[in-house]
Amino acid sequence: MSPEGTPDRRQRLTELYAAFNRRDIPAVLAALAPDVLWPNGWEGGTVRGHQQVRDYWTRQWAEIDPTVVPVGFNIESDGRVAVTVHQVVRDKDSTTIADETVDHVYRFVDGLVSDMEIRN
Repeated sequence: MSPEGTPDRRQRLTELYAAFNRRDIPAVLAALAPDVLWPNGWEGGTVRGHQQVRDYWTRQWAEIDPTVVPVGFNIESDGRVAVTVHQVVRDKDSTTIADETVDHVYRFVDGLVSDMEIRN
């Protein structure tokens, strides 16, 4: 990725995480390609496209309360953006069930996220 693209992608991803933490699905989906491939980190497997991502998050947020905050960005040799995140997941009683740092790796196509990978 060109150096000038780096701040734009960082900003877009920072806004994506903020929207996710607000539970603003339309704002997050606006940053994703229509046929995005997204990991289902909660149930396993992957989901594809805006409707499946929306359905997945709706199910997830009905059961758990995740908060994900980016703490670092790195551009990989293939142009993907790796984001180190601190994620805290609580159950509906506010009990912490996970407090960890993981990497989310994003591929962009035409300025939109086309896929995401979770690395533990």
